Amino acid sequence: MSQLIVALDVPHAQDAEHLIDTLYDLDLIYKIGLESLFGYGERILRYCQERDVRFFIDAKLHDIPRTVGAAIARLVRPGLHIVNVHALGGITMMREAVEAAGERAGELGMTPPHVFAVTILTSHAAEDLNELGLTGGPGENATRLAALARDAGCSGVVCSAHEVRDLKNFFGEDFLTLTPGIRPAGAAHGDQKRVTTPSLAVEAGSDYLVVGRPIVEAEDPFAAARAILDEMETARRKVGA
Repeated sequence: MSQLIVALDVPHAQDAEHLIDTLYDLDLIYKIGLESLFGYGERILRYCQERDVRFFIDAKLHDIPRTVGAAIARLVRPGLHIVNVHALGGITMMREAVEAAGERAGELGMTPPHVFAVTILTSHAAEDLNELGLTGGPGENATRLAALARDAGCSGVVCSAHEVRDLKNFFGEDFLTLTPGIRPAGAAHGDQKRVTTPSLAVEAGSDYLVVGRPIVEAEDPFAAARAILDEMETARRKVGA
């Protein structure tokens, strides 16, 4: 069943904490991205643990295998549901991340978090890939990187919802997909280029939908999140019909 992740992409710790409090009754997952991780990381991680909410550390690690493994081990803690690395770091690096997450979780007596691999950013279009020297379109590159992630033992990949259906067909329903770039109909796209609506993402088979600005910047974040959850539920019923 598709789950909603709210991005805590705000400049101040108190704003992030207020969002968690505001949305608490909706039982959501919270994304701790680079802005919050580098700005007030330990504080918000501690707050998530105190409030007993699940969180996704959107670290996007990409370095030599040993360094990534050591970093993952430091990030694993109770409440961590997902952590991610860049698939472009290669299969050895991804495998090191998965092993480090499992080992540290075992030491803490907790269920290992999912390790996801970032394929192609949703801010990248085909022309951006050409500039980077990557041949083929976003979908082709995402599939190739997802195959490496699967072979490395990752739970799934971060990708655009536009690639989800093909990835599920290639790798099966158990290979999970996490999709940023989710925007309700009529919402501004910002710097995202490959976007889709919550309902279309659910219909495509996305397991986790990440939404930031449409909730975080709403006059009533609770109502905005509730509306997205309702849209997701309607889509689930449609798919199940």
